[in-house]
Amino acid sequence: MPAVSFSNVSKSYSSPRGDFRALKGVSFDIEQGEFFGLLGPNGAGKTTLISILAGLARASGGTASVLGHDVRSDFQKARKALGVVPQELVFDPFFSVRDILKIQSGYFGIKRNDAWIDSLLDGLGLADKANSNMRQLSGGMKRRVLVAQALVHKPPVIVLDEPTAGVDVELRQTLWQFVSQLNREGSTVLLTTHYLEEAEALCGRIAMLKRGEMVALASTSDLLRQTSTNVLSFKTDQPLPADLASVARVTGRVVQLPAHDATEIEQWLGQIRQAGIAVEDVEIRKPDLEDVFIEVMASESLSSEEVTGGAA
Repeated sequence: MPAVSFSNVSKSYSSPRGDFRALKGVSFDIEQGEFFGLLGPNGAGKTTLISILAGLARASGGTASVLGHDVRSDFQKARKALGVVPQELVFDPFFSVRDILKIQSGYFGIKRNDAWIDSLLDGLGLADKANSNMRQLSGGMKRRVLVAQALVHKPPVIVLDEPTAGVDVELRQTLWQFVSQLNREGSTVLLTTHYLEEAEALCGRIAMLKRGEMVALASTSDLLRQTSTNVLSFKTDQPLPADLASVARVTGRVVQLPAHDATEIEQWLGQIRQAGIAVEDVEIRKPDLEDVFIEVMASESLSSEEVTGGAA
């Protein structure tokens, strides 16, 4: 039985300007114990899909289930099996951190779970904030509390929707150590993130959404193998000529150019010399998940084999 199952899920919104289809027949399963990544640009439908799974939105068509429990017809069991960390910082400003976790426990009929609450506080670096009012916490600390709230009833399936957006490196490390340990102990994790290096490091399998449709689904290693392009990377303080700028990915001083083979690398370097561009820290590297993501999103259409990563 899959931990999470989406079957032909669609979602449409009506407005005076016409209908908008946020999801278009999305189907995939997440197996129990997986650390699964759901990626896509803003507006791709990731949060809509999670909202349907959590019962916060109703699908226009198709079904979603958690451990075999349909999120609509068997919503109580589905919701109890799920712990969701939302993107938004939503909190009650009138209670302490410990009180918030006790109240959240009560929503699931759980009493006398102080030992688990203490474990959450310790694991997420909140022990010294246990009696602090939520209004006194920084944004990063509030996000830690949201994670603790999602885990307070020990759900077997954990959904993390952009959990590290706008937070410091220390929180990221603390969070991933704690969640990875839960995953090793058997919890299923569904992660959405724009930090693709996190997805590459953590997720065993990844789905990519684009304009409400699934355009890739494969193991992380298979996705990385699918791109045949290496990357020529260097730093420069000078502007690139138009022919290079049109194909380069530029981040600050760092320029990255796709390079399929040694001949293409030599051609790029020749053009750089002819343009009189001074470069430093030149390297050739293997593609990472960000390279794959950009390549997939740039594709107008993919075959069914590419969508599934060639898997049966």
